[in-house]
Amino acid sequence: MVIRCVWEHNEDDTLLYAVDYIGAYTRGPNREIAIGKMRDEIISYLDWIGESLKPESEITVEIVQEKTSELNIADADTDVLFDSEAAPLSEEEYKRQKLLVLKSAIDFHALYLSVPDKDVSCLPHRKTFYAQVPRTANEMYEHTKNVNSYYFGEIGVAADNDGTIYECRKRGFELLEQLDDFLSRPVVAGSYGELWSLRKVLRRFIWHDRIHAKAMYRMATKTFDGCAILNPFKFRI
Repeated sequence: MVIRCVWEHNEDDTLLYAVDYIGAYTRGPNREIAIGKMRDEIISYLDWIGESLKPESEITVEIVQEKTSELNIADADTDVLFDSEAAPLSEEEYKRQKLLVLKSAIDFHALYLSVPDKDVSCLPHRKTFYAQVPRTANEMYEHTKNVNSYYFGEIGVAADNDGTIYECRKRGFELLEQLDDFLSRPVVAGSYGELWSLRKVLRRFIWHDRIHAKAMYRMATKTFDGCAILNPFKFRI
């Protein structure tokens, strides 16, 4: 099984994205470590969407695009646009990917609700490129929910962050679908000159959910050892 990947890196620090599994990713201090994590990521991703990988299946990573960046890749800062993300979406493809993005929001909310105390964390304070790293379930949830207006805004949709992560995301899609030719709009330059498209927004939602859902799940299982923390994303950690 060949996993086509986009490799974004700052020197050795690596983000590796699986092109054909929207939002699936690994990261590490170098490409080899990120590649070594890809099998578990694909297994958990397939489990999340109700599919599976045969136990005997081998995974080979093929780098189809490389982006050298000056961003803080180690903190998951990114601005890459996949070559494939410039293409328009068919209605069928859009509906399929939209359902996954909404499923991701529902699952993120379910994970959040399963954390016993949403303001307690065993994690130390740490600062990153955008501010303090979210430590508690509440901080992780609010941070993840509140990219809604930002992501949609980059492609000209005046969305908000009100309500749950699912509610504001669903409204964003409803506003998007009111725009003429929303499936075939060209790539646009958004904030700080970063290039965006509808395909990129769909991928970024799931990718961003997975980053912070994984962090929340790890934090919660350590902080509340013995409690039943939900694992809707099927992380293998």
